[in-house]
Amino acid sequence: MGILDILGGEFIDIIEWTDDTRDTMVYRFPTVGKAIKYGAKLTVREGQSAVFIHEGQLADVFGPGLYMLETNNLPILTRIQHWDHGFRSPFKSEIYFVNTTRFNDLKWGTKNPVIARDPEFGPVRIRAFGTYSMRVTDPGKFMLEIVGTDGEFTKDEITFQLRNIIVQEFSRMIAGSGIPVLDMAANTGQFGKMVAKAIAPTIAEYGLNIPEFYIENISLPDEVEKILDKRTSMGIVGDLDRFGQYAASEAMLNASNQPGGMGAGLGAGLGAGMGAAMAGMQRGPWGAVPQQAAPQSPPPLHPETVWHIAVNGQAEGPYGRAHLGRLAHEGRFSRETLVWTPGQDGWKPADDVIELAQLFTVAPPPPPLPKEDG
Repeated sequence: MGILDILGGEFIDIIEWTDDTRDTMVYRFPTVGKAIKYGAKLTVREGQSAVFIHEGQLADVFGPGLYMLETNNLPILTRIQHWDHGFRSPFKSEIYFVNTTRFNDLKWGTKNPVIARDPEFGPVRIRAFGTYSMRVTDPGKFMLEIVGTDGEFTKDEITFQLRNIIVQEFSRMIAGSGIPVLDMAANTGQFGKMVAKAIAPTIAEYGLNIPEFYIENISLPDEVEKILDKRTSMGIVGDLDRFGQYAASEAMLNASNQPGGMGAGLGAGLGAGMGAAMAGMQRGPWGAVPQQAAPQSPPPLHPETVWHIAVNGQAEGPYGRAHLGRLAHEGRFSRETLVWTPGQDGWKPADDVIELAQLFTVAPPPPPLPKEDG
């Protein structure tokens, strides 16, 4: 092996970086113990930038392209090295490749709830989360402000700091917005644009920008959501007195339509009573048609308890007990079906509610036929 072969191994003549990890933002090209050959080829691919650091100073930044590292391509480095025209000696520099493509689907979220004052509910605690994308727009500034001498810098090393900046600005904005909690879901797009605009100057100081920012969800504590569910149920039911009268009349009609037993007797009793009333209206004590008596208002009915049922993760109802009995007969309501009524502590299986458990009582089998005399 000749002396030229030994010296040739100490010079770098091809500089490039190929990466498929999808999370590396900065990669330092290995130059330990070696010098860059004058006239070496530098390949910078699309979505990359090459940053030259010489003796701790930012020397040059190269965008995508193929470069021959000569005096005319290294004006800043030439001044630092004090090269004269025609100087051909190798030089030592650190070369960092910076990934300038987008890093998508980065997560952010509020670690602790944000206290906001709602005009309807008063002080409430709000949580939120979403996604954003990030890219390097100024490789030189990014190297000086964030990376330093890190040989391989990944997106996870900067996303934690970005999350803090995002959450801080989101908390400030949501607390001072004055938008009611119930209207926040309709304003997530507006919030997202406001937060992205507010954090842009701080992010730019790092040599970064955020092309996309999304708020996926704004939520309330479980206790507040339960109260909202009860308020919604009350709004659906409306006037409890009128609803109770309707539910009671529907239960009577359903019972009269059931074959046998109490339903048939109740239907017959209602029919007989109505027939007698009609006969009394047609004939008076002397055969004349009596004057129609002033209608009397019926006594007030006790409002029937109504329930909501959970079907495929959705609340349906409210239904009266008779309606639930018909659903049970059709196989659409079982002991395991979750039910809820105003005043009840959460959802419960129907079998745990005494009033509803009776709907599933197994009817006795028919009695045996009498034996014939031999």
